[in-house]
Amino acid sequence: MKKLIQAALLLLICTHTQLLAQGVEYMTTAQFKQNIFDYTKEKDWKYKGNTPCVIDFYTTWCGPCKRLAPIMEELSEKYKGKVKFYKADTEKEQELAYVFQISSIPQVLYIPKSGKPTLLKGLYPKENIEMIIDKLLLGIKRQADNQQK
Repeated sequence: MKKLIQAALLLLICTHTQLLAQGVEYMTTAQFKQNIFDYTKEKDWKYKGNTPCVIDFYTTWCGPCKRLAPIMEELSEKYKGKVKFYKADTEKEQELAYVFQISSIPQVLYIPKSGKPTLLKGLYPKENIEMIIDKLLLGIKRQADNQQK
């Protein structure tokens, strides 16, 4: 009976963890063209979405990408309803990686509702990513921004 309860608890924990990990959605090239921007039909950038978004370009074997993944999950919960979070595997979505000239990973594309997207290379601390999202995507000025002026 004890082992049955332990197995049930383990199953519950695994299921709960998977439910929490649904804040970041996987994005295919076709979905990008349909929901973000169709670079095959449009010349000038115009975001199709109503909510700013973040796209994490990664691969499964990349160490820094693995460290970035839980940060993106946390931020997807923090910014739920304000910013959408996506992941695009550069090995599976080679066309999309080519379009954005992804040569090193991780790279993160920050897309505001209006204006041009910003592509940043490398692994940033969570606090820096929050500042980038607040400033570039949500137009929020932080205390530190005001002190620098």
